Parts: sequence; C-alpha cells; structure tokens
Amino acid sequence: MLSARTAAASPAASLWKRAGGEGGSGNGNGNNGCTSCREVRRRAAVVTVRATPPRRVEAVAMESAAAEIAEAEAEAVAMESAVAEAETAEEEAEKEVAAAGGGVEDKYGEDRATEELPVTPWAFSVASGYTLLRDPHHNKGLAFTEKERDAHYLRGLLPPGVVSQDLQVKKIMHNLRQYKVPLQRYVAMMDLQERNERLFYKLLIDNVEELLPVVYTPTVGEACQKYGSIFRRPQGLYVSLRDKGKVLEVLRNWPERNIQVIVVTDGERILGLGDLGCQGMGIPVGKLSLYTALGGVRPSACLPITIDVGTNNEQLLNDEFYIGLRQRRATGEEYHELMEEFMGAVKQIYGEKVLIQFEDFANHNAFDLLAKYSQSHLVFNDDIQGTASVVLAGLLSSLKIVGGNLAEHTYLFLGAGEAGTGIAELIALEISKQTDNPIEECRKRIWLADSKGLIVSSRRDSLQPFKKSWAHEHEPVTTLLDAVKSLKPTVLIGTSGVGKAFTKEVIEAMASFNEKPVIFSLSNPTSHSECTAEEAYRWTKGRAVFASGSPFDPVVYDEKTYVPGQANNAYIFPGLGLGVVISGAIRVHEDMLLAASETLAEQATQENFAKGSIFPPFANIRKISALIAASVAAKAYELGLATRLPRPRDLEKYAESCMYTPVYRSYR
Repeated sequence: MLSARTAAASPAASLWKRAGGEGGSGNGNGNNGCTSCREVRRRAAVVTVRATPPRRVEAVAMESAAAEIAEAEAEAVAMESAVAEAETAEEEAEKEVAAAGGGVEDKYGEDRATEELPVTPWAFSVASGYTLLRDPHHNKGLAFTEKERDAHYLRGLLPPGVVSQDLQVKKIMHNLRQYKVPLQRYVAMMDLQERNERLFYKLLIDNVEELLPVVYTPTVGEACQKYGSIFRRPQGLYVSLRDKGKVLEVLRNWPERNIQVIVVTDGERILGLGDLGCQGMGIPVGKLSLYTALGGVRPSACLPITIDVGTNNEQLLNDEFYIGLRQRRATGEEYHELMEEFMGAVKQIYGEKVLIQFEDFANHNAFDLLAKYSQSHLVFNDDIQGTASVVLAGLLSSLKIVGGNLAEHTYLFLGAGEAGTGIAELIALEISKQTDNPIEECRKRIWLADSKGLIVSSRRDSLQPFKKSWAHEHEPVTTLLDAVKSLKPTVLIGTSGVGKAFTKEVIEAMASFNEKPVIFSLSNPTSHSECTAEEAYRWTKGRAVFASGSPFDPVVYDEKTYVPGQANNAYIFPGLGLGVVISGAIRVHEDMLLAASETLAEQATQENFAKGSIFPPFANIRKISALIAASVAAKAYELGLATRLPRPRDLEKYAESCMYTPVYRSYR
C-alpha cells in the first residue's frame, strides 16, 4: 500500500485535486477523481447536443464540444495511467527495498542523525486525535506540547498537564519497582512497548543494568514458559506448517518493508528450558529489543519470527492456554521444506542484505541450518557464534589478570552442544591467528566433555558430526572431577545447562593447581548455572576469575566485594548487527566475530578487574556497540563483503550517527 506521503506526491494526487477532489479547487463535495473525470465526459456529451439552428453558432459549438471532449479524454488517459502507477507502487517499492538491502530512509525519524528535525507523524495518513494516541510509533502521552495538541486534535483527549519524557521515565521506574515478581515487570514493560515505543526504549537505555534482566535473561525464560497466559497482542510474525506454500504472503502481512534484522526461532531449545514450541516468541522479541536499545538498530527495521512446527512438550500440548499448533514436532523433509521456503521468501521480499539470526534451535538443526545457508544468506547463530564471541572476549580480557596468551592455556568444557563447540572453535581460530599454526593443531589445547564423559578418539564413531573435531587421544574419563584432575585445565567453562555441575570438589581441584583459576559458568537461566558466583569465590578463597551467563549479585568474601562479570551475548550481537547494517555486508565472516571479541576485550579496564569483573559495565553498552560496529564494518570492507559505498571515513562516528535514539520528536 502507498504511504500517505507517497500518495500525496504522486501524479494521481495532483490530477485528483484538479478534478475536484478534496483539497483541490473543485466543489469540495468529496467526489473522487474518477467521478470527476466522468463528470467532465458527461458535460462534454451534453455540450454536443446543445446545437442551435444557425450554422455559425452550430459550428462554434461543435468546435467547442470537440475541444472539451479531447481535453476530457486526455485527462481520462492521464487518470488511467496514474491509477496503474498506484497499483504497481507496492511491487516497485518491494523491489527497491530488495535492491537497497533493507533501505536507508528514516521515515519515522529514528536515527541520531535526524534527532533535531521535526517530523510528521505519518501512518497511512497523518495520525491525529485518538488514532495518534493509539500509535506506539508516535504516541508521546502527556508529553505532547500545547501546540501539538492543537495541531493534531488532541484537546480533551489528554489531561491538561504537560510533562517531560524524563519525568515519564521516572514515574514508570517508580511503578516498576513496586512489583515484587519479575514476570510482572516483564508484562508491564511489554505493555509499555505496545503503547509508547520511544518511552520503552528510553526507559531501557537509561536503566539498562536494572532492566536487562527483566526484558531478557533470566525473566524472559519464565515469560516463554507462560507466554500463552500472558499473551496480549502479537509482537512478531508466526509462520506455521499451515502456511506452507504461502510463506511469502505471510511475510507481506507485516506492515514494514525496510527490514534489516530478523531474529527467528522454532522454539525447540529455549535457553536451558527445552521445547517451548510457539511460546518461544519471547526470545526473538527480547533479542530485537536489545538490538535497538543496545545496538541502535531501528525498531521499525526489526522483525521477530517464530517458526511453529509443533512441540513435543506434553505439558504444553495439554495446556488450554497454549497458543501454538497442537501436534508433535515436524522433522525431516517436512521441516526442511518449510525452512527452505521461509529463507527463500525472506530473501525475495527483503533482499540479500537482511541479517537473519537463528536463535534457540536444537543442536541437530542449528548446525545444519548455519552450514546450509551461510553461503547464500546473511545468517548468524547467536547460540553458536554470539556466545563464542563474548566468551572469547572474556578470555582475552582474563589474560590481563592470569597472564600468558591463549595458546599457553588448557581449556575444558562441560557441555558439547551449540555453545560449547562454538566457543571452542572460535578460541581455536584466535589461537591459529595469533600463532599461525593450523587450526587442527590449535584444537588440541581444548577438551570437551558431554553427558557420557570426556570426548576422546575411542568414541569417535558414535559422536555427532559437530563433536568429532574435538575427539583427542586420551583414555576414557566419565566424570568431570576425573577430567579436571587428569587434564589440569587452567580454564573451566560450563555450557551444559546442568545446575550445580561444578561441585565444591571440582572447583577446589581447579584451585589446587591454578593460582587464579578461570571459571565460566555460562548456562541460563540462573537455576541452570553450573555454579553461583558466591560458590566460585568461596571455594577458591577469592582467587577465581569468574564470569556467568546469568547475572549474579555482588559477593562479599574476606571483607572484599567482588562484582561478577556476566558473559552476556548482548555485549556482542547488537554491535555486530549494527556493523553489518551500516556496511551493507552480504555475509557474516568468522573474522568479523574475532574483531568483535577483540574490541570488547579492549574495553575492560583495571578498575573492572579490581572489582572482579572481566567485562566493562553495561552502562557503557551503547558506546561499546558503536565501537564493535565500527570494527565489524571495517572487517567487512577489508574482506570485500561490504556493499555500502563509499566507505565512511570515520566508521565509529558513522555508526553513532546511524543509531536509533528514543527521544521524542517535535511534530509539525
């Protein structure tokens, strides 16, 4: 559909006005252009029958009638041409978006570069009155000025008081802090997002350290489990097996065309909670909120999608409030045909430069999808690549405390799924880059253990394909404690999803042969963490270099306060996404992930280390994201993967200028 702005500027609109349509010089009765055109023809026909007997008068009348008929026919041809243009406008717009890779027009006034410019609150027409108050893109609540209230018919629809956006933020934070249950805060935040988009992001940006655990882990896990009960309004697109053969039509139902980032899940492995089916939608919604708040990607350019192929969760299938397909999960050919259609439809409607982030797919699909589409689409798997990038940054940062380089350390993972193997591979790549040794040689410093014990060469034939690279020569070991005692790792990383797997005996063993043992307990949510921060510090007598996947409160041990770092993917993926967008990259390369890790590691300071954290504070995340975006974009240009030319001279400043800002705009 044409936007109001496009329609107003089109040739059809000017003809419509000349023909007597609203806003033109006609009679103002609201007739449309086609009716006015018919009226011209009718008058011309009437003129032809008003002939008088005198030949001279008849000749003059006939000439006049002929001229009017010719003029009317010319206008009719012009009208038909304009109508044809209007009918094809949407198709042409889609082609332009595909060619531009998501588009760059800032039609909502979302970027920092347009922050001071007044905007017109367009919807399908200029939003005003009650409609404007119900439009989350443009609603400002009590912050509408007196002038705006007059211009947009808001008198009487709002109380007379005018308040600032900062005061609105203060009031909502006060209200949120009254809730004792985290899920209540989550629901309140989602309601705000649906009511006043800019205020939601202003609130999140200004209070990111307090609200990040509300809109994402750990609270989002509970939200997904209860998504059917708390569901109010759709916040993304649902593509189900029922839509097979019609996926392109489903995508066209989304109101925005300039999409730059898609986060998609099939809900099979939500955090450490398992198969939540359609209710996994909370994950794409939460991730994209962070793309905007932390990375500055426009909310109008973000699209959350859930692929619903059923669920094997019996509790959900029997839940009367479940909102997804009530059937067992589709697999094999049926599943892959739907994914193939989906990926093709995305590329057709949004172009090849839209970033597709796979999120919380089960291992058997996650690796296959990433391998299959990484050569034909701009794809990224946050569980495999994003987690790996932020953990590598944490390791690079921890070296400033424990000393040495990556190649001098020994790594042991508990957990050999998407996260574990993804982290291990990126560590090996970084070691290879630093030492110029083959990747196969670098993998030998890294050991993985799964539910059956240490992954060793004697198990190779029974291993899944993505685990085989990590099967090294060693006698079989069945317990984590025995693996720690045998290998004597300097770094212990947990990605198992098994709570309390790092027992006191395991951590004390790590501390027995390491002055500063590096212990990363990365599983989410908090209840699935391999150990708590308090346990890691207490069992190592305060010597651990600790990081976790979920947030932990500061720990006081031996009169010293430790502030544990959180290896949160939100350090990486927002900046990575912004870098991809501003460079117009057509693929995500592993060197771009390494660049993001190195940039993040550089932001940790001695002040952070003194408090026990190897990551910089989240309060600086927007600046960090801009730096990461600049590094990623620079690597994209270096690798020849960037298409947005010419390359900006200062990528950091360019990234900052492209970042979404949530401050209210002034309306004309």
